Amino acid sequence: MRLRISLLVLLALLSSGGAFASETLAEKTLKDIAARQRHIFERAEAEGEHLDEAWLRGEIQSVINSYDVLIQKSPDFAAAHAAYGMLLGQVGMTREAVGMLLKANQLDGEIPVVKNEIARFLAEDGKLAEALPWLTAAIKLAPDEPLYHYHLGKMLTEGRDELIATGEFTRATLDQAMLDAFRRGAELAPDNMAYGYRAAEAYYDLATPQWEEALKAWGKLEEKAQPGLEQQTIRLHAANVLGKLGRAEHARALLVTVTEPPLQKQKQTLLDELAPADAK
Repeated sequence: MRLRISLLVLLALLSSGGAFASETLAEKTLKDIAARQRHIFERAEAEGEHLDEAWLRGEIQSVINSYDVLIQKSPDFAAAHAAYGMLLGQVGMTREAVGMLLKANQLDGEIPVVKNEIARFLAEDGKLAEALPWLTAAIKLAPDEPLYHYHLGKMLTEGRDELIATGEFTRATLDQAMLDAFRRGAELAPDNMAYGYRAAEAYYDLATPQWEEALKAWGKLEEKAQPGLEQQTIRLHAANVLGKLGRAEHARALLVTVTEPPLQKQKQTLLDELAPADAK
């Protein structure tokens, strides 16, 4: 069970369609349920291995009951269906979650997070070709949301063969779309190192890897990295790329600066790979 709940997602739902001129009872009830839900998951995460599973199940069931009552009273409230659908997905009730999200989309087709969540569930079920239109629709509605671009890059990478088989992409067009998606996600969230990492690694995933571009990407990322483990991890990637480019001496010089204990095994692996080049 994923214990983390995205407050940003819930806030996006509650604000979809613009700011409320005057809050209705249904809107207030949803905010109250969301706040209770957030508290439960925050407490569960904080307690970790000491978590009382029976307590958690009871609290989640209570929240589910509250959603059921809200939807019975306000059957046309799209945000309630959406928030409920995300909770159901979070607790492993995927089929029910998708049904609730589809209902939310039927009621209001302008909530991007709903389309993103439907795409995610379809992708997790291996239905990548079906998921793609939902995700592209989410991006069209919210083009500045980095998470959606990141998800698109992942979907294009993981579903490459299936998506090419549909005839919608060639390998070249898919590679370009994948690269653009990861780069756009990183541009929109410049402080998110995970997005930056994946954008740099995307150059490896191309039919013809672009090692020079990858090296530039790692260099820019290192400028933003924290000294120590984070920075040295990036140097490992850069050294690997330098090896691919045949610049073994430069790679070895960079590896000398990798001193963090957790990185020593990877460092030695790269040094071993560079050894044949040294013998030439």
